[in-house]
Amino acid sequence: MRDVRATVQEYCGRFRWPTPRSQNPANIYKMASYVPMKRIAILGSTGSIGRQCLVVVEALPGRFEVVALAAGSNIALAAEQVARHRPKIVSVGTEAGARQLCDALRQARSRDKNAPQPEVLFGAEGIERVATHPDAETVVSAAVGVVGLPATYKAIEAGKHIALANKEVLVAAGEVVMAAVQRHGVALLPVDSEHNAIHQCLRAGQSREVKRLVLTASGGPFRKTPISRLAKVTPKQALAHPNWKMGQRITIDSATLMNKGFEVIEARWLFGTEPDRIQVVIHPQSTIHSMVEFVDGSILAQLGPTDMRMPIQYALTYPERVPSNGCALDWTTLRKLDFAEVPARKFPCLTLAKEALRQGGAWPCALNAADEIAVAAFLERRLPFTGIAAVIERVLERTPRTAMLTIDDVLRADAEARRLAREAVARKM
Repeated sequence: MRDVRATVQEYCGRFRWPTPRSQNPANIYKMASYVPMKRIAILGSTGSIGRQCLVVVEALPGRFEVVALAAGSNIALAAEQVARHRPKIVSVGTEAGARQLCDALRQARSRDKNAPQPEVLFGAEGIERVATHPDAETVVSAAVGVVGLPATYKAIEAGKHIALANKEVLVAAGEVVMAAVQRHGVALLPVDSEHNAIHQCLRAGQSREVKRLVLTASGGPFRKTPISRLAKVTPKQALAHPNWKMGQRITIDSATLMNKGFEVIEARWLFGTEPDRIQVVIHPQSTIHSMVEFVDGSILAQLGPTDMRMPIQYALTYPERVPSNGCALDWTTLRKLDFAEVPARKFPCLTLAKEALRQGGAWPCALNAADEIAVAAFLERRLPFTGIAAVIERVLERTPRTAMLTIDDVLRADAEARRLAREAVARKM
């Protein structure tokens, strides 16, 4: 009984209920069963993952307090999020956006004297302030692009646990970031559905018992399209993903399978697995999100609906599992589970990503930067679909194999790769 009482007294400040005055044993045990409110900051709150993260928070009332938000350019949505979640600080992309948000918040206060008035910030300094807010325990890293990398790294250095949905963090700077995670003793939990699935499966065994990790890929909209027709596909066709609703870049990356290449790189750093023990298979139904094969031949697979709320909730509530927020697999619609090898000639981006991981140094960073520039050019119809891989390959050929020791090294390599990619796009035009 003494141990339980001590635990309650030690952590009472983090619980939603005050420590009971009575020392009745029944009250002590009841108090020990309560769940502490987790304080979170969200980078990229107005993006797809950020919005769904807030949906999860609202579906689990009393479990989370949103203390800080970093948005982008959607000021109207940022103002709505402030009104609903009442963060202490909020940051947006630009100074003009910050002025616009301040005006919206003042107008809200004129209508309702209880409307929240958080501190408003902007730019790189603003997003870093959100990531390192002293009250935040967990930072959801969902900002799109390399802009989220320095802020996420600062959060790790500040001792924050990370729910990671930003691919660039580990693709561009995996070795640097994971060294910081180890140094500061924080948890890094994957939100991406494939890595989230692997994380769940790995809870069933020890790392020495793992034979390989198997990442599943839907195959995207062009799984059955002949190679000869890929040069003529349009952005509208490439954005028509058969299973998932996502942002534009990740949807195009799904069409080229570059997203699976990024996931191989992420898996290498997240789980400490050598590249030759990470396999990608096409699974059109996207019902099995990933699998782990163990040395005895057993394979564990994580199944679920194509709904990002499920991995987001898992990452936010870990190590607990709490009742579902409405996500459920409809078994009546599940008729079959198909698997196939990835045709390398059709999807050269996956091969390029594996080679970038093998070469190491600046290559994974250059891979990500070149892909972002090439995808943007394709969406703007300045580059054919097949030109995406060609531009990336050209940039990698010109990227030195220099070591990445700091975040500044990564940012310099990123900037240089973008310059090379723009040159390559101009030549393709």
